[in-house]
Amino acid sequence: MSFYEKLQALNIELPTVAAPAAAYVMYVQTGNTVFLSGHIAKKDGKVWVGQLGKNITTEEGKLAARAVAIDLMATLQAACGGDLNRVKRIVKLMSLVNSTPDFTEQHLVTNGASELIAEIFGDQGKHARSAFGVAQIPMGACVEIEMIVELN
Repeated sequence: MSFYEKLQALNIELPTVAAPAAAYVMYVQTGNTVFLSGHIAKKDGKVWVGQLGKNITTEEGKLAARAVAIDLMATLQAACGGDLNRVKRIVKLMSLVNSTPDFTEQHLVTNGASELIAEIFGDQGKHARSAFGVAQIPMGACVEIEMIVELN
């Protein structure tokens, strides 16, 4: 099953790639490696605002991370010239979770992105990862994730 067939089976339609919100670009390619800028969680087209451990549960955070993964795949598709079949390997995710000082489930929140990426890309989607708790994310978003990908 192709990446696109897996997306369709999961009823996922990749959104239009968002424009940068500040002085950066959405991705940079050097050699066969693409670095995707951090993408923040959105719900119903708006920034998904909140803080884990305060007003967002781990399960909600996991859904937010999954939503970020979908946006990342849209940007990745743009970086691949419209063809996700050029993806050789998802190398690494870095996840920032807007959380209270006593919240310790950043890794579980980030699973929302990691699990979806592995489901879509199979063995090529198994990646290294970091998940951090941070005091705040731009615009009050609950989760921000960046990704590094190797292309064919």
